[in-house]
Amino acid sequence: MYLGRIISIGSNDEGVYASYRVSSRSFPNRKSVINEEKVAIVPTEGSEGDIYKNPYISYNCIDIIDDICVVTNGSHTDIIAGKIREGMNMRDAVALSLLAMDYEKDQYNTPRIGGAINMKGEGYIGIVTDSGIEVKKVNPGEAYYVSVYEHNTPRKVDYDVKNATEATEYIYDKGVFSEFTHPVTSCAAFGKDKWEIDVKNP
Repeated sequence: MYLGRIISIGSNDEGVYASYRVSSRSFPNRKSVINEEKVAIVPTEGSEGDIYKNPYISYNCIDIIDDICVVTNGSHTDIIAGKIREGMNMRDAVALSLLAMDYEKDQYNTPRIGGAINMKGEGYIGIVTDSGIEVKKVNPGEAYYVSVYEHNTPRKVDYDVKNATEATEYIYDKGVFSEFTHPVTSCAAFGKDKWEIDVKNP
């Protein structure tokens, strides 16, 4: 099954995580790059011209603000993170940014998905489509994912990982995510007292 881009946030006994996977049929030549406390999705070497074909393929997908991690499938990462830095709570930052940015104005009306979670395991995950918006609370000990296609409402998931590397590998092709096709790259932040970040670029 093809779900396109996927985000997942949650927590377990080992810690808290926020992860992201790019799945793509049209623009597979992309990678995840760590830049201090952020992760960006960028074209691979030789494919830089793809950004002129589609403005939505390069963006920050993870941003860490103190004990909060933001994860999304587009440029609204920066909007959500900016609102949180200004003092807005996670729920309002996710909801307002999704509403303001709206779905992507491409030929597929691709939804925007986004989430934010703190070190206590409290967070929010949401999606805006051409027909509506949904933002769901995530409680400590819970984990959810949402994708731009098919599974475009937050779903509970068992996310049994112990560190950022395992979280990155898991969303790429482990557990339920192994059923979803065309993985390109993935990344994740994980922590208990301090966030750590890892990426997977096959």
